[in-house]
Amino acid sequence: MSAPSYASTSASPLSLDDLARLQEVMLFGPDDVAALRKSREVLRPHVEEILDTWYGFVGSKPQLLQYFADSNSGAPDARYLAEVRKRFAGWIDDTARAEYDEEWLAYQHEIGLRHHTTNKNDTDGVDSIDIVHFRYLVALHVPVTATLRPFLERGDHSPEEVDAMHRAWEKSVLLQAILWSAPYVNDGEF
Repeated sequence: MSAPSYASTSASPLSLDDLARLQEVMLFGPDDVAALRKSREVLRPHVEEILDTWYGFVGSKPQLLQYFADSNSGAPDARYLAEVRKRFAGWIDDTARAEYDEEWLAYQHEIGLRHHTTNKNDTDGVDSIDIVHFRYLVALHVPVTATLRPFLERGDHSPEEVDAMHRAWEKSVLLQAILWSAPYVNDGEF
């Protein structure tokens, strides 16, 4: 996997100090960063299989699949799903890379904008529902992290190391969902 290719249209409403304070509240520290980075080599060979698992889940839930459906036909847009899948593969690697700088923070805001009416559909030039409703943005934390654990168990790590990697992923995915929620919150309230 290559280096991150963060493309952001605007800066995050949070500073790196704000991010550090949020991570502190989440009990997210250096051990979590190390565990995420350890998970990178474990997950790297299984990215397509992980994506198959996640896409299978999304595809089985009409309330989620609607966000990838063409507005005119109501059918899932295969090109849109394929483009998002590419970014999702990069997201797995970016999460496991665990580099929390201003560029990463701005890109988290960009991801939030791409789920919100602000920019939904713009990146891929599609005609689909114009928002991913906030409730699903947060709710997907559970299936994403729960289905990841069997893949983390495929490495040569002790059960304690697998637990640490899984906890780090749970924290990181929740942290990102919090950051993605900024466009959904009134100015001055995030």
